[in-house]
Amino acid sequence: MKDFIAGLPKCELHLHIEGTLEPELKFELAQRNGIALPYATVEEMRAAYAFDDLPSFLGVYYEGMRVLRTEPDFYDLAMAYLRKAASQNVRYAEIFFDPQAHTSRGVPFDVVIRGLRRALMDAHAQLGVRAQLIMCFLRDFQAEYAMATLLESLPYKEWIVGVGLDSDEKGNPPAKFAAVYERARQEGYLLTMHCDVDQENSVEHIRQCVEDIQVNRIDHGVNILEDPALVQQILDKGIGLTCCPISNSYVTDSMKAEGIRKLLDLGVRVTINSDDPAYFPGYVQENLEALELSREELLQVQRNAFEITWLPRHLKDAYLAELETYAKQ
Repeated sequence: MKDFIAGLPKCELHLHIEGTLEPELKFELAQRNGIALPYATVEEMRAAYAFDDLPSFLGVYYEGMRVLRTEPDFYDLAMAYLRKAASQNVRYAEIFFDPQAHTSRGVPFDVVIRGLRRALMDAHAQLGVRAQLIMCFLRDFQAEYAMATLLESLPYKEWIVGVGLDSDEKGNPPAKFAAVYERARQEGYLLTMHCDVDQENSVEHIRQCVEDIQVNRIDHGVNILEDPALVQQILDKGIGLTCCPISNSYVTDSMKAEGIRKLLDLGVRVTINSDDPAYFPGYVQENLEALELSREELLQVQRNAFEITWLPRHLKDAYLAELETYAKQ
């Protein structure tokens, strides 16, 4: 089964590019930019990645970003992930980036997106991996800052396929960003939001996403099983869930494998992704292995993923055809 997963044409829809910053690259960028790190070795840095809930993870996550300063830094970050993705036969990825985590510390938006965009173009030409960017707002900042970031993104609109919402969920419901999302919709962006696993008011946050904001996708979202009526709504609307089993096991009590399988059995468009693989050890290959799915379940997960991508229909069909060819081998 491991070999079958390795050869499977894959699609990743829940991946934070800042969460792919491996310790080795972090040391390299720190040296490049003259930044002192509080760790002497890669091993010491990895040992410091000890967290058991979302806030404790976020503290380490944001601390690590300070080594990202220049356009080449963002290029190197994205290319490192895309090379890893190519090695795991990821054919297409939709990649989150957090501009506010950089602009809030003085790095211009232009620097961030130009570095990422150049890596995406080179990866497509050199590695055969296609990718698009999703701009996330940090929900623990003010909605006004999110709106300002949205407006700042508009000159680069052709480079950004949609918007997302991440970071600390407590006290920061989707409704806080309703006006930002309405403007994003008017600008032509597609919409997704994190509804992290086992957070305070998880089900209500999912309800706001589905009924009030009317998102195209939900990131995580396994707690929807607590409300069968909401499950039926996302089935009726064809909304997909981008689940991340290994990261679930670090910020909650388990991978939520049973819930993911149940959603799959119900016909929900569940997908499997790596989230922040430098911090939750495991890229998409390892996440698929961890769930111990059957061959048909693995194929269905990838069908779901390619089907709910934010790609034109002809490209979805091309990837789905490649998947079906593989299934017949």
